Parts: sequence; structure tokens; C-alpha cells
Amino acid sequence: MEGVMMRNGDAYGLAVRQADGAIVARRLPWFSLLRHPWLKKPFMRGFPVLLETLVNGIRALNRSVEVVAQGQEEEITGWHLVATMAAALLMAIGLFVVVPHLLSLGMLWLNLGGDVEGLTFHLWDGFFKCCIFMGYIKIISYVPDIRRVFQYHGAEHKTIHAFESGEEVNAANAARMSRLHPRCGTTFLLFVICISIILHAVLVPMLLALYTPQSAVAKHALTLFFKLLLMVPISALAYELIRYAARLPEGPLARVLQAPGLSLQKLTTYEPDESQLEVAVVALAEALGPEAGERVRTVPYTAQ
Repeated sequence: MEGVMMRNGDAYGLAVRQADGAIVARRLPWFSLLRHPWLKKPFMRGFPVLLETLVNGIRALNRSVEVVAQGQEEEITGWHLVATMAAALLMAIGLFVVVPHLLSLGMLWLNLGGDVEGLTFHLWDGFFKCCIFMGYIKIISYVPDIRRVFQYHGAEHKTIHAFESGEEVNAANAARMSRLHPRCGTTFLLFVICISIILHAVLVPMLLALYTPQSAVAKHALTLFFKLLLMVPISALAYELIRYAARLPEGPLARVLQAPGLSLQKLTTYEPDESQLEVAVVALAEALGPEAGERVRTVPYTAQ
């Protein structure tokens, strides 16, 4: 809320603009699940990265709300954080796994699709999943506070582009940059949805060919449970794909892989104003720490 979070290795910078207009920033350690070397290997790191990003994101969100409200300095931890994460996960599972499955089941009852053993069920499931995802983003963008979050999202991307360009990083230079970035988490979510459609269409029928409960309710419950288990390999594949796409040199393949995510970012980012870019530059300076040097030019702010 009213701020930007940027990660750099084992730390991240969080900059927030208070109600009085002052910017408050802090450099914090990044909570990581990748302590063991085997978890850092390709196709193993995707799901832990997803979980640790959720933890750090909720912590940063909580901190930003406290700063904006100028409340207590002590962060909410322990069971409050666990409860928030649980609620977020349950909402995501319900909205993007259970609801599309039930809607696809409705298409079966309307004789417009097959059962879970067939391809059409999973095509409908993927269609509804994409519609819910896009519709959800579009609807929340009309909420003024969320729209400002999307503006700060654009400010983050512009500032990163300015830093990666090699130029001096300040609000004016960042304003000239694109608000779309190929390594955005929004692209990761889109890849998760696309890969889930493919894997569900292939692996769910294979599972049911090996074992199919006699009860229709049990069959669909087993399918939903299997889909939840598939989130681990799906997130792993999506993470490697977004890293691969971001490293590709300019060319047809890079444009094809990056185009869907960049198009989706037109919904999750908005053009920021100068004050929001100033916050993003401060967040970058805090994330870089001593590495920022003289190239990152910030407005005056308070470091905590």
C-alpha cells in the first residue's frame, strides 16, 4: 500500500510514502526456503520460490499498511501471518481450482462437454480459469486503492528498466521507460495457468485410467486433490519457463514467449506519477544497499 518492494539477493528494500508525504524506507532480510543446495536446482526451486514470495509479500504488505497508517512499529507475526497466508491460499484454491472445475462440470450437465476423463472437460476448465483470472484482475482494478497499487507496480518496472539501462536512476529517467517487464510475477501466474491446462488435460485422464472411484463425487474429489498436488510441478515448470524467456536474446522466440505476459501486464500495471516513481527509486536504493553508489539518485527520505 502506497509503496514499492524490491528484492536484491538475500535482502529487499521497502519504501512507503506516509500520509504526510514523507518517504520511509527500510532494508530487510529476505525470508528464503532455498537454504539447501538441492532446492536451488532447476525444476526444484519453483514451488519454494512461490511460497517464500508469498511470505515476504505479506510481510511487506503488513509493514506498508502500518507505515501509511502511522501505527505501531511492531509487525504482526506468528499466527497472524499464518492465518493471512492460509486465507490467501484458500481463496486462490477456491477461485482458480474449485470454481472452474464446478463450472466445467456444469458444461457436462448441459451436454456441452465431456467428463474429467476427456479433453473437453479440461479445455472448459482452462477457459473458465483464464476468464476468472482476467476478470478478477480487471474488476479489482476499479478499486481506487488497488489501482494505485497497479500504478506503483508500473513504477517498479520503470525503475528496474532504468537501472538495467545503465543510465542514472531517478524519477525523471524512469518515467521514460516501459511499464512492462518480462520477469514480472504476473507473467509467472499466466504461465502457471497455461501449463496447468496442459498437464491437467494429460495427467488427470491417465490417473483415472489407473484408478476411478465408483462414486462420481469421489471421482471429482480425487481429481481436485490431484490438481492441487500438481501445483508443485506446475509452479516449477512455470518458474523455469519465465527465467528462460527472460534470458532469451531479442528475436522471434523471445517475442512469442514474452508476448502473453507483457500483454497481461497492461492490466496489472498503470502509468505512475512522479511521486510514485520517487518511491520506487528509493526502494531500489534500499534493496541495492552499498551497491547503489552514485548512480541511484533518490529524493530525501527516512531510512529505518
